[in-house]
Amino acid sequence: MAAARVLANATTTAAVTASCFLSKTSLFPKHRLPYDSNFLSFSRRLPSSRKSFSCRALYIPEVKIKEEGQPETLDYRVFFTDQSGKKVSPWHDIPLHLGDGVFNFIVEIPKETSAKMEVATDESFTPIKQDIKKGKLRYYPYNINWNYGLLPQTWEDPSFANSEVEGAFGDNDPVDVVEIGESDRKIGEILKVKPVAALAMIDEGELDWKIVAISLDDPKASLVNDIDDVEKHFPGTLTAIRDWFRDYKIPDGKPANRFGLGNMPANKDYALKVIEETNKSWANLVKRSIPSGELSLV
Repeated sequence: MAAARVLANATTTAAVTASCFLSKTSLFPKHRLPYDSNFLSFSRRLPSSRKSFSCRALYIPEVKIKEEGQPETLDYRVFFTDQSGKKVSPWHDIPLHLGDGVFNFIVEIPKETSAKMEVATDESFTPIKQDIKKGKLRYYPYNINWNYGLLPQTWEDPSFANSEVEGAFGDNDPVDVVEIGESDRKIGEILKVKPVAALAMIDEGELDWKIVAISLDDPKASLVNDIDDVEKHFPGTLTAIRDWFRDYKIPDGKPANRFGLGNMPANKDYALKVIEETNKSWANLVKRSIPSGELSLV
């Protein structure tokens, strides 16, 4: 029998913007909260019968992680649970927006590790697992130098050709985040981050955004608010991120990845635009406006 461990996760106590989810009734408080319509985030509850797509305020006072199986095995999964112990999806149920340009970020791959962990978008409740290729666990050829993970409630639509990035189509995954703070985080940890830049990676023809962000609890967070601040307080980091993601497949005999937007990082405003667009794509996905294919919406 697989071992199971429950660990306390980061607590999301702040009120968040109004969110939308599929439900007859809400698991969460029904009061409404102010929100910016330009950055409307969506969430959903998936009961046995889907009757409506309605707006509610989403508030998750505490989320815990539950490990099943042993790390670095094919069966290892990191599930997320609410206060009652019910499983929730880190992709669909954790709110994206926290207001004032702050977002939730979920760590999949901690800094200075190499196991290729990712949300299993095709499994119920989308737990974090180690990626598998040809029946074997996947590892990067060297450690990643930053905390890496996803923005919940985002989705890179594979049917949308981005005219600003060589017409590349989305990679069918949540948007990736590279968190540049000094601390080594843990798998499943939820951080409050502010985006400061974006890189448009093109991986085998697919657009795979990398949002560069910093956790609010980092000592330098108050100093870093846009792309120029990254170079000032973390010199060389943006180039290092681009080069790392460009080259990591080369040791396996694959070609280097490419980057759009002139091979340069975009600023904070552009990063926010990417987040807004992919949040809207995710909303269309969970509303069934776009075919979900093998993706789990539970």
